Amino acid sequence: MQSVNIYTLAGESKFNGFHRLVLFWCVLILIIDGYDLAVVGAALPAIMQDMGIDATSAGVMAGSALLGTMLGAIFLGTLADRIGRPKMIAICVALFSLFTAAAGLTSDPISFSISRFIAGLGIGGVLPIVTAQMGEFAPAKLRTRLVTLVFAGYSVGGILVALTGKQLIESHGWQSVFFVAALPVLLIPLILKTMPESMAYLLKQGRQTELSAIVKRINPAYPLRSDVVLAGNPTETRASLDSPIKGLFSEGRGFSTVMIWVAFMTGLFMVYALNSWLTKLMAMSGHSLGSALNFVIVFNVGAIVGAIGGGWLSDKFNIKHVLITFYVVGAVALTGMGFTRSTELLFVVVFIVGASTLGTQLIAYAYAGDFYPTPIRSTGVGFASGVGRIGAIIAPVLIGWLVSLALPLEQNFMVIALAGLIGALAVTFVNQARADSTQVSKAPVLSR
Repeated sequence: MQSVNIYTLAGESKFNGFHRLVLFWCVLILIIDGYDLAVVGAALPAIMQDMGIDATSAGVMAGSALLGTMLGAIFLGTLADRIGRPKMIAICVALFSLFTAAAGLTSDPISFSISRFIAGLGIGGVLPIVTAQMGEFAPAKLRTRLVTLVFAGYSVGGILVALTGKQLIESHGWQSVFFVAALPVLLIPLILKTMPESMAYLLKQGRQTELSAIVKRINPAYPLRSDVVLAGNPTETRASLDSPIKGLFSEGRGFSTVMIWVAFMTGLFMVYALNSWLTKLMAMSGHSLGSALNFVIVFNVGAIVGAIGGGWLSDKFNIKHVLITFYVVGAVALTGMGFTRSTELLFVVVFIVGASTLGTQLIAYAYAGDFYPTPIRSTGVGFASGVGRIGAIIAPVLIGWLVSLALPLEQNFMVIALAGLIGALAVTFVNQARADSTQVSKAPVLSR
């Protein structure tokens, strides 16, 4: 009896309406996710005034979601490989929508922080799941572009906050921007009805009929006979029999997994160092970007361009080499910021920094999704994202300490840039021969 490799078949498919449906949901979910994460930054000054709290307490409140995102990425991403992705996506949407809205009902720092922590679980949990979902169904020639396009939605959410937050807060109070976040719960029934289940999950469950229906939607032209058995790669089948977490370190993936974690830590270190201290560092240098709105938009537009451009390059060339290059460009651009004196030129540099720091991190998500086999993909990306949050937690504290030392401005930016060089080195050590994309490209569609 012949068997059909569903992953090779999906990789050889042409982009169609089925792929557009998956892309639509993944982009929309990350736009909402990006809004929910960025909304605190827009509302924090008004919250501080309303609750009568100092900057230290405000920092704890703003950072409370960060611990949630770390735990959510690790545990909810892993759980998605066990209970199915659409269900886990729905749970994450419910968590970050309802508890972001709940934060708007609070009147003290403790209850606000608890609400944001729970919302953070969903915010962090959904990232690896949509990465795995888009990567699994995407045609191989477009895979990285589609995954990075999904993550561009994350930056669009940040831009939406910048464009709408000020007006809502001024007209209806800071609570209004949190209440708006509850609306996406209305999408949950549609997500559960129209989002396709992971092929790896259906394969593990032995649900051949549902697999056949998905294959016909992915590749309608493929002549799928009734006597053909749908199967995955032999290595993926073995991984699915074991714990998803153990799968990250089996089949020669252990050292590469650690290197991917290091790359994520350095990438998130750069992003959160800039989110926390860039405005202060520029003020120390005598530069003014005008309103924070302009800075947020320029930085996020740069991130979108960097992610989509990097995705296009990654589909044309080797994604590993593209990612290394982006880390290096980020290090160079950050170093250049310390020597930039012109405000006009600073806008340009901020755009490049956005493309080569946040944009690089979005490509790193695509790279992690490209590396891990489908049955453990959500787990792999989730652990990389979760462990990487260590860099996000360290960054504001470390850069704050450096600022307190009153070092020359250039040295502060060079410390952040050093993380980019470490990230490039870590990706260099990843064994690309163990990547899922390499294994799938060698696997035939038909086997006996």
